[in-house]
Amino acid sequence: MTTYAYTRVSSQTQITEGESLEAQERVLTGWAMMNGTTIDVTLVEKAVSGSVPVAERPEGAAMFARLKRGDVIVAVKLDRMFRSALDALQTVEKLKDMGVGLVLLDLGGDVVSNGMSKMFLTVTAAFAEAERDRIRDRIQGAKRDAKARGRYLGGKVPFGYTVGEDGALVAVEDEQRVIARAKALRGLQQPLRTIQGTLEEEFGRRLSLDALSRITA
Repeated sequence: MTTYAYTRVSSQTQITEGESLEAQERVLTGWAMMNGTTIDVTLVEKAVSGSVPVAERPEGAAMFARLKRGDVIVAVKLDRMFRSALDALQTVEKLKDMGVGLVLLDLGGDVVSNGMSKMFLTVTAAFAEAERDRIRDRIQGAKRDAKARGRYLGGKVPFGYTVGEDGALVAVEDEQRVIARAKALRGLQQPLRTIQGTLEEEFGRRLSLDALSRITA
């Protein structure tokens, strides 16, 4: 069994002054002495934001690559390991499957294997669901705003347009003439296959029936 002490500071100032790191290490050393164990590996995550998932941080990724069943990770506070409820939930579930303990001193002990785990996971899952909803709402809001401002939202660029330097859709004159002609023919109740042939003959452009259906809708 290997016991990993995980510490993190989020700014260069904390690294230089060392106060935050030293405080965390003192608390973790005290915990080990009180529990009759030793800390085998101390990991120091330097100048890494808590918004980065723990398994994607330099030291966190290295730790996860070495973990084996029976190992224990110890951190002083929840926010040293996680800033995101979603990251906390996913990581704790992963550690549980791996048979690895996670001791968070500010929560009173092992949140994976003891009686606290069910409560911790239930509460964290609720926050994670709310977090997912907030992220989804932000993304949808950003897309609505981008669409309202004529911004390209990704995927295949629609026929008749190109993407400008500012991310806005810019009309392509030659293709817009094709679209205008297709709409005019559709207004005369011409079937799509007839429109397809006419456009190919007049403009040398053969559009699929699906594309014609979209641009003449």
